[in-house]
Amino acid sequence: MTTRLAALLALALALPGAAIAQSKTEAEIKVKAGAEFFDANCHRCHSPTADKASYGPPLENVLGRTAGTYEDYEYSEALAGSGIVWTDAALRAWMEDNDGFMPGTKMRHVGVEDRTVQELILAYLHSLSAAN
Repeated sequence: MTTRLAALLALALALPGAAIAQSKTEAEIKVKAGAEFFDANCHRCHSPTADKASYGPPLENVLGRTAGTYEDYEYSEALAGSGIVWTDAALRAWMEDNDGFMPGTKMRHVGVEDRTVQELILAYLHSLSAAN
């Protein structure tokens, strides 16, 4: 179902002459869809904002942050010592296979393998960035 919804959304956004404006409206649609996929795949462990406690670190302003540096969260040694900066590419790799990307992490494997779903979640994470 998730893959089908993502494929339909991607098709709708790609149609020439679609009723959807390809600028701000497209970005808003991606962020909204990304929020839905975030809720389905990430929210059970991560809060989108720092004002709400969660099991994992909040993901507000995660883009550009060095992995393992959010204060008041006890990271695995592997992640805390990795030096990785959370870029789109790093977050895609993490979403797809965090165990393979960072052996020794304490986060359970989620496995968001669909590239469209990854793109939508990234759009949402970008919307949570102060640099946005």
